[in-house]
Order: sequence, then structure tokens, then C-alpha cells
Amino acid sequence: MKKQLLFLALTFAILSACKQEYSTTKIEGKRISISDSLATNPEIENFIKPYRESVERDLDSTLAYSVDTFSKSDGDLNTAIGNFMADAVYDMSNPIFEKRTGKSIDMVLLNHGGIRSIISKGNVTSRTAYQVMPFDNAVVVSAMKGNQVNDLIDYLASGKRAHPISKLKLILNADYSISEAKIKGEPIDINKTYYVATNDYLYNGGDRMSFLKSKDTVYNLDYKIRNVLIDYFKKIDTLKPVIDDRFTQIKDN
Repeated sequence: MKKQLLFLALTFAILSACKQEYSTTKIEGKRISISDSLATNPEIENFIKPYRESVERDLDSTLAYSVDTFSKSDGDLNTAIGNFMADAVYDMSNPIFEKRTGKSIDMVLLNHGGIRSIISKGNVTSRTAYQVMPFDNAVVVSAMKGNQVNDLIDYLASGKRAHPISKLKLILNADYSISEAKIKGEPIDINKTYYVATNDYLYNGGDRMSFLKSKDTVYNLDYKIRNVLIDYFKKIDTLKPVIDDRFTQIKDN
């Protein structure tokens, strides 16, 4: 028995002495360019082909008809395509917001740079929505005090750019000072809380819109702007937005 125990002890000692520790001292890698020169795998291609064709059919199915071609460069302070996008966010998001909170959205603010494509005359599809809004930005509603909304108005006046707005009417003097600013036809009340719909990118300070950050509450509707556009296309059938008087300037005679 003693011999067996001695043998086991010696064996354990030998194994322990032979144990080696390894550690990573160097990692090497190389860059592989992805281009048309890479050979395709026929088996993979055949596997994904029906899925690709199904996605393509969904993207290209007609949802509505556009009576003209609309571009974000068509107007100075408001554009037809921008008005369409802001109105779409209001029309599609407000029922959701009302159902969840019992409150109504007071106005919408998006950004001019977020419009990434024209809408061409003719059939409008889901692909159109992906082209106009390729990002995954979602609708959020910020509870803003009246003084924060005044900061928003000052931003629009000083920026002199056609950022899409809805339910806000803003008139500038010839020197770009503010002549009139109303939300849903009413002057801005600094003591009131306004519910402003925008997207999460802007809410988090994109395009220097730091004033959107709520000191009270923010509501995430989990509703991507792109999906808003798709749902709106399905709802309206015919797209015919116009440049209107929601953001204008009084010119000197």
C-alpha cells in the first residue's frame, strides 16, 4: 500500500513539473478587401436567392403614387418633401402617443440633413422610404417647457434652413428676427409644457439641437421614421405635398 501511495505521489510530482503555461505574445492579422473580384459560393447563393427575391418584391411593391418629383432643395425655409415628412410623423405618431399617454403631440421638428434622397414622380414603394430615410432613427416625444421651445424657435430663425416642421408656424422679418411664432395657432406660453416629436438622433444633440433634451420626460414610441413613411404611403395613396406658409420670411419692399 505504501509503495502504491509513493508511486502516485511521484507520478503527480512529475506531471506537475512537466506542466507548461502558455500566453499570447503576438497577434497578427491582415486586411481582406471585399470587392466584386471575390468569388461567390454557388451553394450560398442558391440558399439565399429566394429570400433576396422576396425582399426585393416587398421593397418594390407600389404603396402610393407621387404626382411630382420632390427634393429638399426646392425651397428656402420649407420644402414640400420636408413638410410631407414632418406631417407624416405627426399623423402616424400622434394616435400612438395619445393612446399611451392621454396627451397630444404639439409639434414636430426633424432635420433638413436627414432627408437623404428625392422622391421621384411615379410609383412610391418601400424602397423609396429606405432611400429617403436609410437610418434607423426612431420617433421620440420630448416634454419641453415654453422657454425651451423658444430656444427651438431661435435655432430655426438663426439657422435659416428648411428643417421640417409640423403644427408650428414661424414668420421671420427681413432681418431674420422673429415676427410670429405659434403652435397649433396659439402663441407660445413659457409656463406650458409642450410635447415635441422628433427623432432620437436630434434628441441626443444631433445638428446641435441640444434644446430638445427634456428636463422632464421623454417618450420613445419605438417607431422608426422609415416605418412611419411606409405606413403613411399606404394611408394616403397619392403623394402631393406643397411648399406652404408654415415657415416664411417677410421680404422688404
